[in-house]
Formats: sequence, C-alpha cells, structure tokens
Amino acid sequence: MLEKIEIKKVASFNDTGIQINGLKKVNFIYGANGCGKTTISNYLHNNSEDKFQNCTTNWKNTQALKTLVYNKEFRERNFGKGKIGGVFTLGEATTEQIATINEKVEELKIIKADGVKKRETLNTQIQKKETLENNFKETSWTKIYKKYETVFKEAFTGSLQKESFKNKLLSEFSTNTKKLETFDELTEKAKTIFGKVPQSIAPINAITFDKIIEIESDPIWKKIIVGKADVDIAKLIQKLNLNDWVNQGRNYIQEDNTCPFCQQKTITDDFKKQLEDYFDETYLSDLNTIKTLKEEYNSLMNNFVNELNNLETNQKSIPETKLKTDRFSAYLKTLINHNTVNGEYLNNKTKEPSRSIELVSVKEQLALISELITNTNEEIIKHNKIVANFTTEKISLTQSIWKYIIEESRTDVVKFNADNNGLQTGNTALQGQLTAKLKEFSDLDIAIKNLSKNVTSIQPTINEINRLLKSYGFLSFKIEPSLEEGFYQIQREDGTIAEATLSEGEITFITFLYYLQLAKGGSLVENVNDERILVIDDPISSLDSNVLFVVSTLIKDIIKSIKSDTGNIKQIILLTHNVYFHKEVSFIDGRTKFCKETNFWILRKNDKFTNIQTFIMENPIKSSYELLWQELKSENVKSSITIQNIMRRIIENYFKLLGKYGDDDLIQKFTTKEEQEICSSLISWINDGSHSINDDLFVELQDRTIENYKKVFKDIFKLTNHEGHFNMMMGISELIQPVEEIISSIQNN
Repeated sequence: MLEKIEIKKVASFNDTGIQINGLKKVNFIYGANGCGKTTISNYLHNNSEDKFQNCTTNWKNTQALKTLVYNKEFRERNFGKGKIGGVFTLGEATTEQIATINEKVEELKIIKADGVKKRETLNTQIQKKETLENNFKETSWTKIYKKYETVFKEAFTGSLQKESFKNKLLSEFSTNTKKLETFDELTEKAKTIFGKVPQSIAPINAITFDKIIEIESDPIWKKIIVGKADVDIAKLIQKLNLNDWVNQGRNYIQEDNTCPFCQQKTITDDFKKQLEDYFDETYLSDLNTIKTLKEEYNSLMNNFVNELNNLETNQKSIPETKLKTDRFSAYLKTLINHNTVNGEYLNNKTKEPSRSIELVSVKEQLALISELITNTNEEIIKHNKIVANFTTEKISLTQSIWKYIIEESRTDVVKFNADNNGLQTGNTALQGQLTAKLKEFSDLDIAIKNLSKNVTSIQPTINEINRLLKSYGFLSFKIEPSLEEGFYQIQREDGTIAEATLSEGEITFITFLYYLQLAKGGSLVENVNDERILVIDDPISSLDSNVLFVVSTLIKDIIKSIKSDTGNIKQIILLTHNVYFHKEVSFIDGRTKFCKETNFWILRKNDKFTNIQTFIMENPIKSSYELLWQELKSENVKSSITIQNIMRRIIENYFKLLGKYGDDDLIQKFTTKEEQEICSSLISWINDGSHSINDDLFVELQDRTIENYKKVFKDIFKLTNHEGHFNMMMGISELIQPVEEIISSIQNN
C-alpha cells in the first residue's frame, strides 16, 4: 500500500512541490481543473519517465503493488485502435473450483501477512545492527583515529573515512600477528619511514689511535735524561742540576774558545772534550727520540682533531644524521683540551730532557669517540637497509602500528564483535525464515495461477459490461469478442464497429466500465488474482448526472470491499474536480462522520504553482456553496481576484435564494462612499456586463483590497440581519462575546 507521494519539479509543481502523507486505504483528493491531478495520476501510472525523476513514492514494507490508473490517457491507450484488450476473470469455474481458489487466496494472504511480520522483525534487527555498527564506527574514529592522526596518519592511508577505518580495524583485529612494540619505538620508526622518503647516509670512517696511545705510553717521557756520570765535570753539573742549562749552552761555544756564559776565553780543548764525553751518544739519542716522538704525536693529534672537527661539521649539516652530535661535540672538546695540555708537556720535555713528565691520556676520549662512531655506523646501516627496503619496511611498520592500536582497543572490539555476531546470527536465521516464507508464497501463488488458467475467460467481462450498459440505458451498442482472440470490439446492433460514432459521454462510460473489470480481473490469465491499488482521476467527465450516480455507486462498492479487506484491491486514490461527485462517492452513511481508513486532501493552484492541504479524516467537501465558504476561510487562498470571486458567488447564491435583496438594496445598506464602491465591485459581477473598466481599476489599485473586501462582505450580512448565517459558515461561535464588548460592559458597570 502507498504511504506517501512526493511530486515536484514537473508541470505546476515547483521545486518544493507537494507531499501527500498519511495515505490510507481510501483517499479523496479534490482539486479544480489544471491544478495537477492528472500529473499525479500519470506519475503513478509510469514513474520511469524522465520528467518524473524528482518525484518519489513510499510503499508500506517497501512492497510495491500493481497500480491501475484511470484517466484521460487510459482511454487513449485502450480505445484508439478499433479493438480493446481482453480482461480475464473467473468465468467458467464451478462453485467448488472458485471455493478452492478463494481458499488458497485466503491462505496466500495469511502467508503474506506472516512474511510481512517476519520482514518487519528482520528490518528492526537490521536497524539495530546498523545502529551498533554506526556507534562503533563513531567511537573508533573518535577514540583511535583522532588520537593518533598526527603521529600515525600515514599508516591509516586507505582508511581515512569513518567506514573504511572501522572495517580496517576489524580486519586487522582478526589477522594481525605482528609483535607488539611500544609507542616510543613506533614513533621513532615513523620519523624515518613516514613522511618524506628517506635517503641513504654515508657511513663514518672508523678511527684508529693505536700509534697515539703508543707514543703517549713511551717511557722516554718519564726518563730523566742526563750526561755521563764518570766524567770529571759530571759531579759539578749534576750537583748543581745544570744538565739542561749546560746542554743548551754548548750550542753557543765559539771557535775562539770564548765561554758563552762568562764571555772569557776559558774554554779549553780538555773542557770541550769533557762536555762531549758527558753529553755522549746515549744522551743525544734520547734527545732525538723525544724530538721525533713529539713531532709525530703533534702531527697525529692535529690531523685527528681536524678530521673530527670536519666530521662534526658535516654531520650537523645532515638532517637525518644518526650521530649523537651533542655527545660527540662534548667528547671532542675534552680531547682538544687534553691535546693542548699534552702539547705544553712535550715542549717542556724537549727544553728540559732531565725533567720527567706524564702525558694526559687521550685513550678514554678516543675510545668514547670511536664507540660513538661505531654505534652511529650501526644506525646508519639500519637506516640504509630501511631505505633499500623502504616499501617492505613501511608495510611492516604500518602493521606494527595497527597491532598496537588493536591491542589498545581490544575490549571495545571484542564487545562489538560479540554483539554484532549475535545480531548477524539472528538476522541470518530470520532471513532464512523469510526466504522460506517467500518460497511458500511463490509456490502457492503459482498454484493459484495454474488453477485460474483452467477457469478464466474474457466472456464474463463481456457479459458484465453489456449488462451494465443495458441497465443504464446505453442500448445502441455493446461489446463483443473480436476476431483476434483475447480482444473486444464495440459494435452497433447491426454488427458495424461503433467506436468512431460514440459520443464523448458514451466513450467515457464504457471506458470506465472496462477499467472496473480490469481492476477486478486481469489483462493476463496469470495476474487475475494479483493484489493492486486503483488510481481514478475524474471518471465522470462528459457524463450525465444520472450516470454520475451510477459511477459513484460502482466506486463505493469497491471502497466497501477495500475497507473490509475482501478481494484483491487494497487501496484507492480518487481525484476529482466535481463537488457533487466527490460528495456522493465519499458519503458513508447518515450517522458516521469519520472513517479511520479514509483521508481527504484539497489541491489548489496559487501563483501558478500547486499546493496541497490535508484534512485527514474530515471531509472538506459538503456542497458547492459550503466549499466556497471553506475556500474563503482557507489561509492558502491569497489572490485578491480569487477572494473577490468567492465572495461574489456566495452573495449571488445566498441573496438570490432569499429573493429579497437586489443589488441596490445591498449597496444602500452602507453609509460611506468607499464602502458602497467596494460593495458595488463585489456584486456588480452578478449581472453580466454590469461592471466597467473603472470599477476594475478602482478595486485593483487598492493596497488593502482583501481586508476591505472581507469587512464589507461581513457587513453585507450584518446590515441585512444575516450575521448569524455568516458566523455559522465562518465557524464563529456566537456564544463567545468579543473582548471589546466585555471591557465596555465592565467600564459601564
């Protein structure tokens, strides 16, 4: 059954359009010609046309039923080719056969109702499952994605939407077997692997400092280097500790034997001989050793420090450096300080060989620097391996990150999986039951169609249509089977084809009779018993008033069967512009005012566009005169021309009925010139040609036209002593005393 119809962006329906909500089994839509009734019926007949692409329908339980539409296009489709498609009904069946079919049809209804309940239950469970999944999706997005978006976003590539992220989380929970790592470990790896593609880093040359340590450990530095002890002058030199002073002075002895110290010619050959013997080859060898080792040490250390300084500068320029430059700089600074101190010691030893010195050991600092370089190279090797296997490493890190995430959210995921699996198991069971029920329905439906094939015929339709034609005075033609099997044709009594000579009213009536038979039967044997809904659009155009009564009676019979849920017609939507037909076909009985299976609407066209007003169960159409008052009270009527015309028609109907007041009588009831002119403009249309162009201009140029009309309109009834009728028709209770009168009464008393 249809529950809602939305029509927009077609014909007189604008972008907002209309919504016909709350459709019941029986639905009446009243509207004047041109307000969109046929557009609605055409849409329900064929909603696949491009012009209806913005229109929609909602079916109860999403089960669409066959929709049979009667309108002008129906007649053109079925009565323009000289022959009419046959309608199959249960014609040649015995009482027992019909009873069997009816019994199975009732059984089919029970199966369908059971299937509907199961579908509703399944839909409820599906909705619960969707809600569970949506809640989990939102929770996962908020608690996990948003938390780690900054540091691990690249690991979420391909899962940057809520739905895909949820699915990825569940998938990883089931399949991820990576070893769990800490957040800090993952973050550190992410710095290398995520973001900018890393580049290879050249390893740092290892340092060797064995020679430096060897020189630093040489015993020469602690050795007290003095001359030969058995020389005569040895005792004096050693007693005065003048070894270094005398040794340095030897270089200044001149050829003329002048003493470099006292500048006297006191140097003898013997003295020279004793000096040479004292500072023998051993002494000179030690001095040479000191000089050589000092120069080598200084050279090695200076080169070493320069190399380390360059290394420091180079590594600081590499953004991805693996060297701990702060620590390296500290070690290097200490090494340079040690080297400076050792340089002073070596200079002293060179000047004073007899002095014992102990160099500051640089072994520890060099070892620390060497270890730091070794560790750095190990990190560089790891880094370069990552670069060489970047894709593999990236995949591995991504999996490790997801492992960390799923472990953190394990409680939530486990609970979701348990709840979701429970719902899925239940849904699968319900779906299985529904599938079985659908199979049962299909099998029984096929059985009914097979039974119907043997007992259906188009002849009962022929007999019924001809009976109705004869009953209602259409005696000059009838329908007969066509020469082509499964079709009808309309014939005169003499056997000639009558279609071309039928009047508009005759065609309309026979068309509608054919439609009613089609509604009860089927155009094919297989669909005789199919459930359906009827959409009837103005079935009484061009019909006499007596035939109008016949049509309304036939439709009321269908409405009765729909309300009692008998037969295969489940819903009807009736659209009409005829007040009398609407009132007749919607009449229930003299005692029942409302029916819970029936709803009413009125279509109106204002400012070129159609809108709709719902009245739910209250029938808004009483009579044409009551309809005028209904329109006058409606807030949807805003055109001054429409208001004026409604008021004119009410005045014409009511005061002509009384036969007591003429036009001048009504006009003279007013005392002011303006009110008389407005009243004149209202009633001047009563007599054809009684108004002039000046009247139109006067009325149309007033800014407060509608309010003035309403005031004068009410005063017409008030001044003629018919205010009670006005209040009754406008729904104003005379028992409610106006506020102004209450205040005035209080003040007077």
